[in-house]
This record gives sequence, structure tokens and C-alpha cells, in this order.
Amino acid sequence: MVKNIINPFLSKHSVENIMSNFIQSVDERTQLAGANRLEILLFSLGLDKNTGREEVFGLNVFKIREVIQVPQITHAPDMPEGVMGMVSLRGTMLPVIDLARFCGMNVEEPADKLIITEFNKTTQGMLVKSVEQIIRMEWNDIRVPPAMMANKMGGLVTAVTELKDNRIAMILDVEKVLSETAGVDEDESAFETIEKTDFESFMLFADDSVVARKQIEKTLQKMDINYVSAKNGDDAWEKLQELAARAESMGIPVKDYLKLILTDVEMPGMDGYVLTKKIKSDERFKDIPVLMHSSLSADTNMALGKQVGADHYLPKFDPVELSKAVLSYITPSTKNLS
Repeated sequence: MVKNIINPFLSKHSVENIMSNFIQSVDERTQLAGANRLEILLFSLGLDKNTGREEVFGLNVFKIREVIQVPQITHAPDMPEGVMGMVSLRGTMLPVIDLARFCGMNVEEPADKLIITEFNKTTQGMLVKSVEQIIRMEWNDIRVPPAMMANKMGGLVTAVTELKDNRIAMILDVEKVLSETAGVDEDESAFETIEKTDFESFMLFADDSVVARKQIEKTLQKMDINYVSAKNGDDAWEKLQELAARAESMGIPVKDYLKLILTDVEMPGMDGYVLTKKIKSDERFKDIPVLMHSSLSADTNMALGKQVGADHYLPKFDPVELSKAVLSYITPSTKNLS
């Protein structure tokens, strides 16, 4: 849960007012997700001497625990690229990631703020030049970036949105950051104990993170489960319509073929909460189990998942836990639409 968000450009009195309103609106913020809305913290990584520009970035407030002044960083040898070292925060040692360096930016001024993020059951600090403000948005206003922008900064830009002052805010794929700094993709041992199923089955999954999609695909391939993937909630809903239409043309219920739906929560266009509500309110899909698979692992997020009708909610990313959850809900397919 977010504990402290500050705007360094505001007076002390204004900061106190923001903090008071922020704390009072925690319950309201939790309900935003079910309405396809969210709040993001805008921040800067500094002036990039390579481009001469100071870009604005965004991060879902639900992934932020607090924002603090940069404490003393303990540097260590052989740290992954972009990891500056460790800091002690109330007795806990946390890795510190220099987002500007990780993004390949050449900034001159040192970072002033440390955003403490909590997702995927891990906690880490991310160095930024400054934080700006929290803005409330609809997921419909957050778009998949054009290919040219998606490839910017090492492929870290997972979504974009236009601000009221006409600036473009880039949402970073922090799961990719964590994956590369922690070497998640290189840990093959995490998949070694996954067993294959002894029956044929088919499912759909949706996730906007390239890293997450690769990990899910590897898990399902190890299980020998057939699947179709979607890059966001809108894409998933379109694919569900196609599957339903094909099943109808063959005179069979779609649930006889599609046995499980796995969805991320944070996705541009339509988030996982709204996608789940649409699925569970549709007669064609309501009996198909929906598993929510998210880096947002707080109890409030899990409760919201159950509230919109999700059958199960599991945090990212443990391949073994995912395989067990999938196996507990999936059943052999009785029909084949191909």
C-alpha cells in the first residue's frame, strides 16, 4: 500500500494537504480499478543529453510504497547493469535501480528522489530526478505505444498517455526492469519441476508485458497446454468474440472448448478488472474460470479481483504457483474448434 507520495515543487503546506487527501482517498483509489480507472505518479529522470529533452514518465500508484530523498547508497562489485547498490530502509536492505542508466539515458545531474516500489512480491528502490504529481486517468486514455516509441529506451515503454498540457507520459514496463536486473529470464530452474498434463486443453491469457507473456508461454508450453495470447484487455475481448463465434457456428458452447482465462490487471485500454466483469456478465463466458495474474499483490487488489468475479488471484511471477493454479481449474477439452 502506498504510504508517502510527495511533490517537491510544492510548499510544505501544499504537501501536507496532498498527503491528507491521499490518505483519505485510499479506499476511493482502490475502487478506481473496478471502474477501469487508475492513478499514476508522474516523474522525471532528468535532462537527457543525448536528445536534449526531459521526458515525463508514469507509474501506477498501486506499485509505489513511498517516495523518499535519496539516502546513502552502498555500492557493491559485480552488480547488474543499472543497479547502483543497496540502501537500508528501516532495517531492510533494498536494491537501488538507476532508471536513467537502465534506459540508456545520459543525464548529468544526480537523482534526487528514490521511489520505493513493491510488486511481484519484491521491494526495490528506483532512482529518479524528481516527482511531479499524481493524476487520475481512465485506462481508455492509456494507449499501446507506436512501434518506434515501444522500442525506445530498450523496449521499456509499455504504454503512453497524453497529458492535459499536451506532453506525452511514458509508462515504463517495470516488470521488464525487475526481470533484467534480477535475472528472472535466465533462471531455468524455476521451470524444471513443472509437469506436463496428460490431456488436451485450451486457454486464453492476456498481458501487456512482453516479459510476462514470455514467462506465461514458457509455463504453458512446459505443461503442454494449448493457448492463445492477447496483449491487453481489448485484444482479449476481441479474441473471445472470435472464439464464441466459431463455437456458435459449430453448435457448441464456447466453454466446451475454452477451459480457462488468465488475465493481467494493469493493461491499457481495458484493465483486467473490467475484462473479468465483462466475461462474468456474459452468458457465453460466465462459466469459464478466470484467473487474475498480477504484479499487484496487495490484499486490496486481491479483494477487488474476487469482487469483480475472478475465480482466483495469484501474484506474479512464480512458474510453479502459476502451473498449479492453472491445473486446479483447467479440464480436458471436449471439442476442438480448429
